[in-house]
Formats: sequence, structure tokens, C-alpha cells
Amino acid sequence: METRKLYYEDCHMAEFSSRVLSCGQAEGGWEVILEATAFYPEGGGQACDLGTLGGARVLDVRERGETVVHLCDGPLAGTVEGRIDYARRFDLMQQHSGEHIVSGIIHARYGYHNVGFHMGSDVITIDFDGPIPAGDLPAIEAAANEAVWKNLPLHIWYPSPGELPTVAYRTKRQLPWPVRIVEVPGYDKCACCGVHVAATGEIGPIKLFSIMKFHQGVRMEMACGKRALDHLTAVYDQNRQVSQAFSAKILETGDAARKMNEALAAEKFRVTGLQRRLLEGIAAGCAGAGDVIHFEDGLDPVLVRELADRIAAVCGGTAAVFSGTDEAGYAFALVTRDGDLRALGKEMTAALKGRGGGKPICQQGRVSAAKAQILAFFAGR
Repeated sequence: METRKLYYEDCHMAEFSSRVLSCGQAEGGWEVILEATAFYPEGGGQACDLGTLGGARVLDVRERGETVVHLCDGPLAGTVEGRIDYARRFDLMQQHSGEHIVSGIIHARYGYHNVGFHMGSDVITIDFDGPIPAGDLPAIEAAANEAVWKNLPLHIWYPSPGELPTVAYRTKRQLPWPVRIVEVPGYDKCACCGVHVAATGEIGPIKLFSIMKFHQGVRMEMACGKRALDHLTAVYDQNRQVSQAFSAKILETGDAARKMNEALAAEKFRVTGLQRRLLEGIAAGCAGAGDVIHFEDGLDPVLVRELADRIAAVCGGTAAVFSGTDEAGYAFALVTRDGDLRALGKEMTAALKGRGGGKPICQQGRVSAAKAQILAFFAGR
């Protein structure tokens, strides 16, 4: 039986009434078939509508041939009132129609096809079968938003069998009749079974976030309408906090961040110089001491190794240097001027729940043990 598809007759229809033609229990609920429905079934990369039918929740909507099947959480009979979650539906229409505009622009400029399309909960992704420079995104985005500002009515129709061969529409392969064509005049003409806005002005802002290499082409992230606005509002709020932290104007936070990074790099260079002078003093105090176990706070793995090298050069034995805390564990370096530390390193990491490795005269890594446990390990040797 063929269901009358109200969602194609009026994309803004949120409430309707229809007669139940059949209702049967199925896995996960009750399968309900109506004489007519405004619930869009999943298809064309667009998720199905959700909402209520009578006193039941609509959990899923699928198409079986020309029949639309509603999976509900309870049985229905007679004539029922349908209410669609319209906020969700409108969001999906905004994303889908915006994607058509962007895909049409890219097809016209580069000749590439949309070979993958997914509507996530926050952004939508589109995969194209060719390279697009990241520097081209602003121009593509500007062209897409110009289409929105023009508030162009969409033209959606089924060409006749004779007309179809004369319609130049975007497709990866020619389709047999009947074909539903969705046209954004001047921007895109594509075969599609999805539900779209009536005019481009309803899409709202189109924002392209990123583009990255994917297989032989690229993957683009974007959002339209309220999703784009919500994202940009969140970005603005974060930037406002950054501007306050840097005491910079909100449109000058990038420059403030660069200056802060330069200042931090200079300070890190100065601190590293002071640390190295400290290491020299520590090593000098170990001259002739034989085997040395030393704990020093606040050293990164590079400086742990450097201190161990310095001590080993003057102590006449093996230098074992550790830096960290009992809670977070310790980075270590074992260094000797003569001998093979691989067996010691393996034994120590096994005993102190760590990992490490290196050359015979130097073992480096990390242990998850307290300072007392480390000292006890060496005391027992």
C-alpha cells in the first residue's frame, strides 16, 4: 500500500491527523501504517522524524517500498493525531539544504562529487572525491551564505520520463525514472529524497569549520542555522574569557596569545638556564661518591637525563636520578660510564611497576612507585 507523503506536500507541517491502516507488534514496539503521514522516514542522509502519534511515542520511521512504517511504543487504532518534533525536523532541514548549496558550489568549481554525508549531533561532515585547499574555504563559505541571503525558493519536482534525460543534475551515476530533483536556483540541482526548507533564507548562517585529507579526497565539517549560531556563540564566549585573561580587546586575542607564548618561551629559556646551573652544583657535590641515588623536584625527562649524565661523569659509579611525586610516579635515568645497565633497568621497572629502556650505559623511563619503595629497591641490592 502506498502512503500519502505529507512531508513532501508541506515541509513545515508539524501536526496532522490520519487513519490507521494497520498496527502489529514487532521487535522494539508496534509497527503502525497510516493512510497519510507527515513523519519523514530515514533516507538521503537525513534522519527520520520523531514525535507522537495519538498517545504513543514514535521511535523510528522507515520506508518499505512506498509504505511508511512508524515504530511506536504502543498500539494505535482509528484516526490519530500526529505531532512531529518540529524543532528537530527544522534543524535537519537547515543542515540538509545547506549541504546541498555547499556541495553544489564545490561541484561547479572543482567538478568533485559528494561521496559521503553524515549529520552528527553538532556538525555535519561531507566527503568529496578530490582535494580542496583549506585556503579556499572562506570563498566557498561566502558564496554559500550569499545563496542564503538571496532567499531563493527551492524548486522540487519529478521530471517526466521524457524530461529527465534533458535535466542536468548533480549525481555520481545516472538514475532510472522516477527521480526527485531538488534545485537551489543558480547553485545546485541534485537528485534527493530528503525534506528541505522552502526557501534558502530559512537555512540561516552557513559556517565551514574545517577541511582535512580523507582517502583520495577531503572531509569537510560544517553547520547551518541554529547549530552554526550556537557554535559561534560558544566560541565568542570562550574568546571573551580569553580577552579578559589577557586584558586584550576581543578582536586582538590572537596577537595577545602570540605575545604571551613568546614571553613564556623566553621565561622557560631563562629557567632552564638556571636549572642547568643548579645541576652543575648538584653534580659537583657528588664527585668521587661512587654510586649515587638522587631525587630532584620539577625536572622534565631531558633534564633528568642531563643531571644523571653530569653526576655519572664525576661520581665514579652509577648515577640514578628520579624526579616526580609519590602520587604521579617518577621519571628516571640510570647512567654509568662503564658497564651495562640493561639488567638493572629491567629488574627495577619490574619491581617498581614501570617502563623503560635505552642503551647499555643509559636506561630511561618512568616508575609508578613511592620514593620509599625506590630507596628500598636500591638498598636491597
